[in-house]
Amino acid sequence: MPSPAPEFADEKARLEVLSDFDSEALEDDPELQAIVQFAAKLCNVPASMVSLIDDQRQYFLARTGIEERETPRDISFCTHALGMSDVFEVEDATKDPRFADNPLVTGAPGVRYYAGQPLVSAEGAPLGTLCVVDVELHAEPLNAFQREGMAVLAQAAMRRLRARRASLLASREIAQSEQRFRALADSMPDIAFSASCDGTFDYFNQRWQDFTGLPLPYTDEHGHQVLHPDEYDAVTADWQAAVEAGKPYERQHRLRRADGEWRWVIVRALPVKVGRDDECRWFGTITDIHDAHEISESRDMLAKELSHRIKNIFAVISGLISLQARKEPEHADFADRLTQTLQALGRAHDFVRPSGASARESLLGLLEVIFTPYRNGAGEPRVLVRGDEGAISHKAATPMALIFHELATNSAKYGALSAEGGHVTLDIDSSQGQLHLQWKEHGGPPVTQQGEAGFGSRMVDLAVTGQLQGSWEKRFEQDGLAVELVIPASVIAPEA
Repeated sequence: MPSPAPEFADEKARLEVLSDFDSEALEDDPELQAIVQFAAKLCNVPASMVSLIDDQRQYFLARTGIEERETPRDISFCTHALGMSDVFEVEDATKDPRFADNPLVTGAPGVRYYAGQPLVSAEGAPLGTLCVVDVELHAEPLNAFQREGMAVLAQAAMRRLRARRASLLASREIAQSEQRFRALADSMPDIAFSASCDGTFDYFNQRWQDFTGLPLPYTDEHGHQVLHPDEYDAVTADWQAAVEAGKPYERQHRLRRADGEWRWVIVRALPVKVGRDDECRWFGTITDIHDAHEISESRDMLAKELSHRIKNIFAVISGLISLQARKEPEHADFADRLTQTLQALGRAHDFVRPSGASARESLLGLLEVIFTPYRNGAGEPRVLVRGDEGAISHKAATPMALIFHELATNSAKYGALSAEGGHVTLDIDSSQGQLHLQWKEHGGPPVTQQGEAGFGSRMVDLAVTGQLQGSWEKRFEQDGLAVELVIPASVIAPEA
């Protein structure tokens, strides 16, 4: 048991520590009750109490042999034990000038003997005593064994009080933490929510009520009131699918605002493992993106209109080239090649434009579009693309289309695709931040390196080194042309 600290001679400081225990909640506590019962037997007395002393009274958390739960402080024997570190013992109260006139001695119950072991907090504040009382005189004071026993029992009583204090402190900290969390969550501009592992929503911040006008807590009926009827089934199905798979959830849909307007929102939620048993909980936000959604729709509409006009420009230019080629037949081959290049650009444009012909904005999807004209009579591809799938940015799509259109066109005129049974393999590998593409022709006529790079080679070089910031190498092997391209993956990937 700690010794009383001098600073707690100040009654105000002592009472502040006492209030930390909220000790009255421990009245008739079984553990404390067992302590006083054993203390009475140890000291051969009829009554024992765990007594705490506030500014007006002493009150008994546990007692045996006495009916009263408290007595006024000014007649309390225990008050005299405050500030002591050892047992305070009164062998004959009638002969002790401090107690001879005490109503507890002169009247009922007629106290004659008292011994109190001080109860002292960890910081040294005296709180009260574990005391024993008798209405008979004791021939001898407590022996060493009894004194040691009282000290041990007092320590046990203090352990119970400290446990109560720690529990209160933890509860206060949890309450403060929860209060801080709610204040933080309610100050967020977004709706914040949580759900149990099975997807049942159990918390929404105040922003939910402000936005929807619906009271908290959330109920299943709220979902029918705020989710757009056209989207309700799809939204709930997607949520249940994410819950069952334990994967992050993200979806855009409409939510009814309190004024009745349907607003586009984006909902994001993550499953989080909590607790010792890896219990799952969901935490998420609902963000109003209605204004951004409308701007995006306007931009999409504008992009579609621009795309349509660009396609028209391709068609006009191709038409002009054809007309001019008729007037100048000597340039027919060049005109035909230029027209084919424009057509390849048109296919690439279809691939990446908003709501284009292909919804697959990937490198393999783009190459499939470019190589579609180069199929055999059975409709089977003669350019075999193998390797990693990956997304491709709009900026990278055009130079990539030009590069492989040029390679395929040359192969159809002079290489493997010009020979019956000839074919091309294109292997794609993405590793260490680089995209490696290997073009290899098979079964074509013998090829030889020309002295000076032609227009096509210069265009490929410009696209690879200039627009795609990469490098390339071509080799004239015995089986056909081989081209290796290395392009930074960051250039190909779409912008986040």
